[in-house]
Amino acid sequence: MCYNIAIMETRQQKYAERYKDVIGAAFNFESSQLELPLYYFVSGFAHPFLPIIKHDGLFLFEWGLIPSWIKDAKNAAGIRAKTLNAVGETIFEKPSFRKSIVTNRCLLGISGFYEWRDVNKKKYPYFIKTNSSEIFSLGCIYETWVDKNTGELHNTFSIITTPANSMMEKIHNIKKRMPLIISKEDERKWVDPVSDISEIKSLIKPYDASEMTANTISQAANSARANRNVPEIVNHVSYPELTFLD
Repeated sequence: MCYNIAIMETRQQKYAERYKDVIGAAFNFESSQLELPLYYFVSGFAHPFLPIIKHDGLFLFEWGLIPSWIKDAKNAAGIRAKTLNAVGETIFEKPSFRKSIVTNRCLLGISGFYEWRDVNKKKYPYFIKTNSSEIFSLGCIYETWVDKNTGELHNTFSIITTPANSMMEKIHNIKKRMPLIISKEDERKWVDPVSDISEIKSLIKPYDASEMTANTISQAANSARANRNVPEIVNHVSYPELTFLD
């Protein structure tokens, strides 16, 4: 699962440099005038608008995919809390995702994500990131839903998940899942709408654990009532009781 993330880069120029080999040259970052959000901690259940990278540009899409066939706003509101994530093993079969995975793939550029470890009925929060880049990419799918009553367009997305790698098995030790991380060399292939589907299937796999790092953080991350969107939320906090388990 992946329901909580951090995006600590808001400069479009940084995204332009990071994704210059992914986004087509026709997209003009300077004229796009997007106000990129700053999130030290944000939950998918708040349905935030986040920076999505497609083959043709950088856009702000809402987290929680609404399939194009949804009939009305009531049903749209009901389904989007269930589509924050898409299970990689069944994504080509599920009605909500099977169209998008073929033609509508995108990336979400993030600074890190959060997950919890269950030990003796207590939850220990972790901040997790890759070793290679300040911004790394999660494999996602997107869809545009049209509200037939208002004509309004809703651009939404879902984060794909895979089985946990060896590091994430220890952290997300109940359900043992993790978000799909796309390596830098595979990003362009992922967003290309005409990429061979067999190649796309080969990319839906756990990321190499040796290329990731994780640290325990404050128990404040456990409280939805607390203001978790603060810089210090990612700071390392030690828990001596976990030393015996690691």
